[in-house]
Amino acid sequence: MSEIKRIVDQMDRAFSGDAWHGPSLQRLLDGVSAEDASKHAIQGAHSIWELVNHIAAWNTIVRLRLEGNFPKVTPEMDWPEVWEVSEVAWKSSLERLAESQALARKAVEKLSDDELDGKFTPDGGSRYLMLHGLVQHDLYHAGQIAILKKALQ
Repeated sequence: MSEIKRIVDQMDRAFSGDAWHGPSLQRLLDGVSAEDASKHAIQGAHSIWELVNHIAAWNTIVRLRLEGNFPKVTPEMDWPEVWEVSEVAWKSSLERLAESQALARKAVEKLSDDELDGKFTPDGGSRYLMLHGLVQHDLYHAGQIAILKKALQ
């Protein structure tokens, strides 16, 4: 199996598949209401909804980078705000998350293993590090979502 296929497999497992660590991000979000997603269940922590928007933002940022665009990541881009608490708005955020993951996945599938090494990002990182970092980022925040769900019970 190529390294690109391994990375895509890890992206899939973290987002919607069978991950060894526990439930995927999508499984964690199943059944979460807009009201619960918007709550700050732990003082000083982000809400589930804010985390979902943040994960989607970084899927998009990484995809843009893979396409040769390196946007300046502003705080508003990094942590998009929740503007309206409604089931419609929550569903829209979940759809944006799924779409951002699918588009990032497609961008990764276009790469060859030969493109993974070497300086790529403005700070000198490689595509390999960026893509593994994306999976790690998603799983880190999935763990936070799991804790927030428990705090809401």
